[in-house]
Amino acid sequence: MKIMAINIPHLVDRANSKSSELGSDRHEIIGFLNQTLDRSICFIWGSSSRSNRPIAPSPMPRRPLAGLAALAALLALVAAAGDTTALAPGDVELPVFREAPAFRNGRGCAAAPTIHIAMTLDSTYLRGSLAGVLSVLQHASCPENVTFHFVATSPFLLLRRTLAASFPSLPFRIYRFDDALVRGKISFSVRRALDQPLNYARIYLADLLPCTVRRVIYFDSDLVVVDDVARLWSIDLASHVLGAPEYCHANFTAYFTDRFWSDPVFPRSLAGRARRPCYFNTGVMVMDLEKWRAGGYTRRLEGWMGVQKKAVRIYELGSLPPFLLVFAGAVRPVEHRWNQHGLGGDNVEGLCRDLHPGPVSLLHWSGKGKPWLRLDAGRPCPLDGLWAPYDLLQRRLGRDPFTVDV
Repeated sequence: MKIMAINIPHLVDRANSKSSELGSDRHEIIGFLNQTLDRSICFIWGSSSRSNRPIAPSPMPRRPLAGLAALAALLALVAAAGDTTALAPGDVELPVFREAPAFRNGRGCAAAPTIHIAMTLDSTYLRGSLAGVLSVLQHASCPENVTFHFVATSPFLLLRRTLAASFPSLPFRIYRFDDALVRGKISFSVRRALDQPLNYARIYLADLLPCTVRRVIYFDSDLVVVDDVARLWSIDLASHVLGAPEYCHANFTAYFTDRFWSDPVFPRSLAGRARRPCYFNTGVMVMDLEKWRAGGYTRRLEGWMGVQKKAVRIYELGSLPPFLLVFAGAVRPVEHRWNQHGLGGDNVEGLCRDLHPGPVSLLHWSGKGKPWLRLDAGRPCPLDGLWAPYDLLQRRLGRDPFTVDV
């Protein structure tokens, strides 16, 4: 094995500094140390999520594995410590959720692969995220082989506790998303939810997840799976970086402004693709993270975000258009059954919609209307009833569904 020199003691110092900064927040410290350790291992193996260029050597240390051992020991010490964290007076309160049933593997799961699923986690969409997790586990043939990776914002600790309480045996990790990654790159869009930094987290999965995770399914937080997710996991991406259902009947030109199409240079970026560029929804994607890292796709997406922010307005819909500009026409097509999207209506009114023709493996409430909000308001759409069985919200008589006990 080729060992590349990296400054592991510096990383350990950063971990100690982080411990002082976070005080008694044990889970925050563990999360930071885990991510630091993951990145250190990636560096040693010569794998970088930021670039496919060789990593510049550092003058120290001569024994990087010893530094890794020290970092791992520090992580073990923190993990072994008791959890004495208490809620601060100003902490956000979250709704109370029920504990989900425990799902166990069936026969033949010993040889089944580990399936990695990434989702985002925040207080606004927490209810939807938990419903999505429950739906995956309920329909999986090997639920104990599914590992979840959650990219989260504050309240980080409360989100972790809520997730662990609802799914005590779930294998998962939470990664803190730094808003600073996109703070200067986001431009306003047609709907405020599309402008939130966490909506862009899918662009950075290859950076956030360990280099040992080579493939991941990304799911939005407003969907439920009604089929065995192993079928989606098993699709052959071949040479493609992404797999997703494509919708070539959609008007592709509508996803970009007239200024984009009239520019003498911008439209040329779509030329020379293997197939005609088509719209695909980024709420369901199978991603080859190894190819993503090697190809520097995070930087390519950021390049178009920079054009939008600093040069000229070329699109209106949040994080979707950069994906279309980079990947449309180069996506591995997936059956439409794996993204029956648009059930939340459009991005302005959120009106009710019907299913697309054909079989259904996944129901996706993309658009403005969310099933939990319409159900609580007493004005559900007909298909919202298909989401309701996966709702883990703990309701109390005479109480608002979002009220929790102190």
